Amino acid sequence: MRITTKGRYALRAVLALAVESKDGKPVSIKTIAEREDISAEFLEQIFFKLRRAGVIRSVRGPGGGFFFSRPLESVTLLDVLEASGEGIGLSPCSCGSKSACDRSSTCVAGRVWREFDDRIRDFAEARSLADMIAGT
Repeated sequence: MRITTKGRYALRAVLALAVESKDGKPVSIKTIAEREDISAEFLEQIFFKLRRAGVIRSVRGPGGGFFFSRPLESVTLLDVLEASGEGIGLSPCSCGSKSACDRSSTCVAGRVWREFDDRIRDFAEARSLADMIAGT
């Protein structure tokens, strides 16, 4: 598994958004881009995907920006990675796709990869943004 720049920046950006919007006010892309030293244009692409997935919402106009559509306790690392277009599967064997391999139902190695993938998925699903900000 390799998380791309888009996935890494998505996590950095949502954590910055969480810190900057503690009072619930919208935060501009410019603010997050400057704080995290990430291109505003690249953040726009990431935030478009996060908004489409329902992780964040936006308000236009003066004082506008982005904010979370649900409490930080219910937004997980898995939500952020999947919304940003990242796959977290280790190998084609771990995705459970029958088309990935003719041997998927009998392959011992495939079962190991699927178990490994399940543990990573469980970890990502168990880590909320609130947990990450609290350092737990």
